[in-house]
Amino acid sequence: MKAMNRFARKATLLLLIVLSHAVTQAGAENAATPARPNIIFFFVDDMGWGDLGTNFQNGKDGKKHRTPELDRMAQEGVRMLRHYCPAPVCAPSRSSLLSGLHQGHANVRDNQFDKALADNHTLATVLNGAGYRSVLVGKYGLQGQSTAQPEGPANWPAYPTKRGFSEFFGYVRHRDGHQHYPGNSWPLGDSEAHQTPKEIWHNDQEVAAKLDKCFTTDLFTAFAKKWIVDHRKASPERPFFMYLAHDTPHGALQLATGPYPEGRGLNGGVQWLGEDGKMINTATGEIDSYIHPDYANEEWSNVEKRFASSIRRIDNSLGDILQLLRDLGIAENSLVVFSSDNGPHNESYITDVRHDPTSFKSYGPMDGMKRDVWEGGIRVPTQAWWPSAIPAGREDRQPSQFHDWMATFAEVAGVPVPALSDGVSLVPQLTGKGTPIDSTVYIEYSVGGATPNYADFMPDRQGCKRGQAQVLFLDGYKGVRVNIEDPDQDFEIYEVNADPGERHNLAGTSSQFVSLNQRLKERVLQLRRVEMSAKRPYDGLAVPAGEIGTGEVVSGLQWNSVKGNSPWVPQVTGRGDPFGSTTLTTKLPTGATSVCHGFLKVPSDGDYMFHLRTTGKAVVHLHQAILIDADYGYKGEERETTIPLKAGLHPITVKVTMPAEDLNPTLSVDWTIDGTRSPIPDTALFSKSASL
Repeated sequence: MKAMNRFARKATLLLLIVLSHAVTQAGAENAATPARPNIIFFFVDDMGWGDLGTNFQNGKDGKKHRTPELDRMAQEGVRMLRHYCPAPVCAPSRSSLLSGLHQGHANVRDNQFDKALADNHTLATVLNGAGYRSVLVGKYGLQGQSTAQPEGPANWPAYPTKRGFSEFFGYVRHRDGHQHYPGNSWPLGDSEAHQTPKEIWHNDQEVAAKLDKCFTTDLFTAFAKKWIVDHRKASPERPFFMYLAHDTPHGALQLATGPYPEGRGLNGGVQWLGEDGKMINTATGEIDSYIHPDYANEEWSNVEKRFASSIRRIDNSLGDILQLLRDLGIAENSLVVFSSDNGPHNESYITDVRHDPTSFKSYGPMDGMKRDVWEGGIRVPTQAWWPSAIPAGREDRQPSQFHDWMATFAEVAGVPVPALSDGVSLVPQLTGKGTPIDSTVYIEYSVGGATPNYADFMPDRQGCKRGQAQVLFLDGYKGVRVNIEDPDQDFEIYEVNADPGERHNLAGTSSQFVSLNQRLKERVLQLRRVEMSAKRPYDGLAVPAGEIGTGEVVSGLQWNSVKGNSPWVPQVTGRGDPFGSTTLTTKLPTGATSVCHGFLKVPSDGDYMFHLRTTGKAVVHLHQAILIDADYGYKGEERETTIPLKAGLHPITVKVTMPAEDLNPTLSVDWTIDGTRSPIPDTALFSKSASL
């Protein structure tokens, strides 16, 4: 039954391929239909899993803060209790979110702040293909280095409007988000960088000088509300995608100028006034001054009151946005996702003042914080709200990760998921309908320092060096290893659903977990590719062959094609109309996507270079790793890559989309072995036996 449900869901995606051409041809301005939901990804910076009231704070004794609006969202939607960031720090997490790729494929890894997001599919480009209008509000940090001075949108290679967003308002540079009053100096800052005003860009204009006393949580919320209202007036039938990326509660832990305005939504809450020096209705009074009254009389430190007030302001923002959707009559058909980029932080940026997540146990019942790959550093507070589709009060405990949102949003928007995506649709987890497909939850990250000596943490983990770290979920278990120096180092293994504190390491306790450890070591080599700017101890290891014998395969490939043009190479199962070719050098049907799932027989251990050229577009996977990407921006040039492989049978998947107008649709894939290039011979290509 599970296999049949999975086939039914994937077959539905195949039908979407046929429809997507019509959507694209209709044009972005007129392609929308009311059935597709508006999508808001409400993102916060360094808020821990335990900072959500419904996750931890509400049932906690002693010192605790409140999140009433987020609690209401949880009651009306779904709590995703095991949702993971791609890396325990902001830049790589944001790159994986936007690109739909986990950290084994994303081009921004480790602490590569302000590196250019790859010029490839993004959440915005995919939703644009469904006729959405896309806007980014808030913190970005993936713009790349400017090619000229002064810096600006024209010279930032990966500025948001160059990655699919039609509009941008916010901080471009990562570090600018450490100050929450862009138009004002802040004398309490612990360095000049944290004391001075910061640039805020609106498309091609820098506007910080107009933003006196504008606190960013309020500023970004007011702009987001104004944008939604204006969009509804101009294009009431066109859906929108908003990536609302707050820069709080991380960084300066600055306070607002006063209480959050009464009411919420269209006629209450924060409002955009549009006057220089009074851009929003809370740009009055004294900057960095307002402690929420629920915390003002508590016997807490000043920094604890600041942190709790910052969380509460985010809570106000979320409630304000949801009420606006209700007021505009679009709540029923709006999908809102709330999440955080990584676990809780310990920075304050106030001179001689430190913030510790121990104050409110922001990591919940788990060990770890920002920069740790223990659960507290990577399990992030996440919930979703879509009144017409998500039943109230749902809880989901299936592991998932940021790169799954591209597949999810593509499905609800009615376009095929790009083949160049590591994610699976989370619609079954959101709605409770259909059978979930297991997500590839994978993390790799490198940083200095050690896990803090917090008394809540397991003694052996306190002061544990971080270094090179890696996480993979497999067969219901979490494999994790830190401070990797030996590429054959064993994983620790935990069943984190029952043991979120990771107290019981199962590695070596039975033959089952000895075998699982070996499979973890093999799988992490089979699902990633080397990124030369983020080197790993295991980069040079050859990828092991698959677990299939020669008696289980037959000679030649089996191709299938699915009719319909797609704006990109889609994820399809390969079911469709079969055709006769058994090779990788062949003519393919036009106006269709052709797929083969087969096996490549590698004759001996060594480095193999692969070369691909096609008149269409193609994506090739070896195991789960992206071997060749010839999709986004591909113009028919040769693409090549080198990978070390072990001898044996390696699963290979080739997806090729040929446009209907192609008069000579061809694909060729060669390999180079020991310096000699040749077409991959038929004798090296196999398919699974039909009897299996």
